[in-house]
Amino acid sequence: MSDSYVIVGDGIAGASAAETLRDEVPDAEITVLTDEGESLYNRILIKEYAKGKLPEAPISIHQESWYDDHDVDLRLNTVVVDIDIENDAVHTHEGETFEYDSLLLAVGGTPQQLPVENADAEGIHHFWTFQDARRIKESVEGAEQAVIVGAGLLGIDFAAICGAQGVEAKYLMRGDNWWRYALSEEGAEIMHEAMRERGVEPVFGSGVDHFEVDGDGHVEAAVDPNGERYECDFAGVAIGLDFNTELLQDTPLELDDGIVVDEFMRTNVDNVFAAGDITTFNDLILGERAKNGSWGSAKEQGTIAARSMVDYGAEEFEWVSSYSITHFDFPFLSFGHPTLGDDSVEATTGENEWRRVALKDGKVVGGVLIGDLSPQSAFKQLMREGRDVSGQTDLLMEPGFSVDDLAATTEQ
Repeated sequence: MSDSYVIVGDGIAGASAAETLRDEVPDAEITVLTDEGESLYNRILIKEYAKGKLPEAPISIHQESWYDDHDVDLRLNTVVVDIDIENDAVHTHEGETFEYDSLLLAVGGTPQQLPVENADAEGIHHFWTFQDARRIKESVEGAEQAVIVGAGLLGIDFAAICGAQGVEAKYLMRGDNWWRYALSEEGAEIMHEAMRERGVEPVFGSGVDHFEVDGDGHVEAAVDPNGERYECDFAGVAIGLDFNTELLQDTPLELDDGIVVDEFMRTNVDNVFAAGDITTFNDLILGERAKNGSWGSAKEQGTIAARSMVDYGAEEFEWVSSYSITHFDFPFLSFGHPTLGDDSVEATTGENEWRRVALKDGKVVGGVLIGDLSPQSAFKQLMREGRDVSGQTDLLMEPGFSVDDLAATTEQ
């Protein structure tokens, strides 16, 4: 009999695992279970759809016919209600049972809701799925004023959507600048000014104490902890993810802000693997456990997990992630773990050009590039090589920096 593989989740991690399994084991039984009502789509492009810049058609990656053509049993609108690790079985809300030889959990997360009054009112949106994007697009097109909460990489998508749809917005931030854990005020001000040019005003030292609603239960204002009131008929909230581990609480799987896996994407149970946002993985470059939610990282984890399910230890996950923002007239890219480290170096290198590199024990662990992305390959190479740049960090800020610059300095 051929081996049976069950994958829970049809995001890029689960889908790339299904692709790899089909290539590696042509006669395997592969089942993909997802609670979404549509097959794999590009989560990166759904923000462009919500901005009104793209129609739906280019966003789909795998049509349902792909699964039929590759003999993959795709079950849409299927909610997993129990995972029986001891008996190698998954149970769904409709009473179906799927037995497996190997299981992959690519279940991702769910956007966190603000723990404030009226946080579930009509007109308040979270952004994660294609269906979310459809609701956001419809809502923002009829809006006049907006409030955005969540000063991070997902929150800025709401800012761009409001700007593109001509909706004036207040961007409420608790700190002194956008993404304050990765950017200084100097670098963040480039982003602030780009928002202002699109009608989105950053409001610092703010946040949401509660929302006010009208007689129909639709949001009409956000009130911050200082008592300031901001009228709105649209609100976007992006304050992080709750990882979908509820089903796993009573299983033997090790959990730590997600599912703990090794560098081969295997959990502490030999035939159970995990990939994507849900994982807390052994980061071989960082030398400690880490998390990463980028598209490229999730895709690679899915591939590695599938290969490990077939031949454990065949290939390890060693990846320098990156995340780009293309909403403005200049590019923005973060790489590695820009919010970690014990030291950093930064510089303004030109108009709308800024860079920051995070360091740990003298080694590059991540960073942010605004305007000039040309050093990214060199910085990623330094991360992969684990090169100690102590005493030479000023060179990292030089225009046209390359790894050879460090080698030449070392030789002197």
